[in-house]
Order: sequence, then structure tokens, then C-alpha cells
Amino acid sequence: MSAISRTMSSIASSEIEVVRHARARGYKLSVDPASGRARLTVPARAALKPALAWAQGKAGWIAEQRARLPVPRPFAGGAVLPVADHDVTIVREEGSRRALVRDGDRLLVAGPEETVARRVEAWLKREALALLAAETREYAAKAGVSVTQVAVGDARGRWGSCASSGTIRYSWRLILAPGHVRRATVAHEVAHRVHMNHAPAFHALVADLYEADPAPARAWLRAHGASLHWFGRES
Repeated sequence: MSAISRTMSSIASSEIEVVRHARARGYKLSVDPASGRARLTVPARAALKPALAWAQGKAGWIAEQRARLPVPRPFAGGAVLPVADHDVTIVREEGSRRALVRDGDRLLVAGPEETVARRVEAWLKREALALLAAETREYAAKAGVSVTQVAVGDARGRWGSCASSGTIRYSWRLILAPGHVRRATVAHEVAHRVHMNHAPAFHALVADLYEADPAPARAWLRAHGASLHWFGRES
């Protein structure tokens, strides 16, 4: 039997994820900073009704935690996006043009209003892939390794991953993070082409590729990384 199983329930008209964990010894309630979803972890064989009743009593605490979450930043006209260390403002235009046009610090968007968010996200993904692929090639050449493919996705639990096949995958949202954070992440994943672990030799290689201490970049992601997941979210 899997150590973890997940179901969805409802508390005070809001969804809550119920996670059954084989090693859990009691109830644990948390709020995911990237999604705002409440998560109730319970022992594998615990009765669900009393667990939900216990969580119901914590509704005030859940509300307090959600009130501290980042503010949603929809992809709409007037929104300012920190794209690769440059603030870019979404500007709505008249007309039916579907392609987005970058004009200095403006991102010109025409076409139907209901498609704006989807097209802005697609544009950001393309920008992220191009930049991350270029930086990956740079660090791979420095490390003397090959990378078979660079891809982007939107995983909530990690900012990058390196497969033994040579494929490196990043969160496209790194395009919205400070440049030093993005580059430290790239150095980290490229270093895994040499060391598929986190031993001292791996961390030494990351610092060598990055040419600086990557600790501040890791600290930034711990403190602010969840806020990147609120870009594109409706209010």
C-alpha cells in the first residue's frame, strides 16, 4: 500500500486536501503557500469524520494563514511582470492580432479579452525556455558536460530537475525570479550532470559554475518562491 494517499473534502465551503500518511501519528493542518489550499494530514487508518471535525475547529487559523498569502497577480492589462530582471507592463490594444509584441518595457496584447491570460502565459513560457536553454548551454560548456534536452513545466514542488538521460527541466516561473536566482538554479541542475547527488563535491561544482555562493539564491526561493505561483492567478 502506498505510504501516502490523497482525497478532497470541504470545510466551510472551501476545499481541503486530505492526505493519509503511513508514518503520521496524529493530525496535521497546513496551508500550501503556492496554492492556498488547506491540507490535512492524518494517519493511514484514521477515521475521517473526527479528523475533519478537528480541522473544522481550525477554520479561523486557516483563514489567518490564507490572509498572509501573496496577492494574486492576474495576466491582464496594466499588470507589471518582472521578466528576467526587467519590468514589463501588459498593454491592451484594439484589433484582432493574436501574436504578442514586446516593445521595450511594454507587452502589447490585442485580440479577445478571454484569451489574454493564456497567451501571456504562453509567451512567458517561450521566453523562459529560450533564456534557460541558453544559460544551460553556457554552464554545460563550462562543466564539460552534455545536456540532451531543456524543457519547462510548472511543477509546484521543485524549480528544476535533471534526469540521468541528460534532460533538464525547469519551472517556467523562474523567468519571473531575480536573475541571480535563475542562474543559480541552472548551475545547480547542470552540476547534476556530473554529480547525481548533493555531496560536498556537487555543491563545490555549483559554486564554481555560478562563480558565487548560491546560498542567497536558495534563501530567496525559500522566502519568496511561492509568490511566483501567484502570477497569472485571478483575484
